Amino acid sequence: MQYLIDASVYVFRAYYSMPDDMVDNDGNPINALYGFCRFLGDFMEQVRPEHIAVLFDESLTTSFRTEIYPEYKANRDPAPDELRRQFGQCRRFARAFGLLECGHPRYEADDLIGTLVTEGRQAGIPSTIVSRDKDLTQLISKEDVFWDFAGKGKVRYEQIPDYFGVWPEQIADFLALAGDSVDNIKGVPGVGKKTAIALLEHFGSMEALYDSLDTVHEVNVRGAKTLGAKLENHRDDALLARKLTGIACDAPVDRPRTGLKPTKPDLGAINALYDEASIGVALRRQAERVADLIS
Repeated sequence: MQYLIDASVYVFRAYYSMPDDMVDNDGNPINALYGFCRFLGDFMEQVRPEHIAVLFDESLTTSFRTEIYPEYKANRDPAPDELRRQFGQCRRFARAFGLLECGHPRYEADDLIGTLVTEGRQAGIPSTIVSRDKDLTQLISKEDVFWDFAGKGKVRYEQIPDYFGVWPEQIADFLALAGDSVDNIKGVPGVGKKTAIALLEHFGSMEALYDSLDTVHEVNVRGAKTLGAKLENHRDDALLARKLTGIACDAPVDRPRTGLKPTKPDLGAINALYDEASIGVALRRQAERVADLIS
């Protein structure tokens, strides 16, 4: 099993959940850094993964998706300076912790994870995706696991419809039809979540739906008689949205010779970072314990 961590989710979670009066000796906030280091340390101690990668977002305004649709995620405010600084520190920590960490200016962490899931699957290695981002469930096969560590727990392939109403292979189509306000994707006007679920349950995929618009009136949903016309009128919008909601599985991911195997933490580099951030004994001891676990 390989464990692929959607790091930005947990950096943001730490930033907004840890006290903002946690600062270094110069008054700079360290709440996101502290929370992320503790999360990653807890994960390594509890899971002891043999293969792991930590993937970061660095493409909010430079992603290939913004080239396709400039309004993609345009509803989000830029990260404040104190959080951006801590993102850099979190990446330093992941590297010093002996883990493969990666980000890319044109690809999101989702795409890096999708690439590693695909490569792992080709090599017969299943994946556990560590995240709370529903978009990533589209990558789950029957051998894989979706896990919000320290959150709602593990979800397997057959459980995905219980949470999201559709199967993993339908997630991207579902988001394209219903829209995704989090990512500023509009979808098809008049097609909400319930209608999108009903359409995909009936037709199986968005492609099959658009191949059979003349039978949409047979689907048991409100407004079925006019739904086919709406879908036809917004065909281009739906196809554009589908380009945005699908995860790219061919992103460039640089790997060391050790691949995804963790190496022994560099305690000197970790302590130097903790010195800069005025972080005390508890996390230093945790790093030492993790180092003892890795040969």
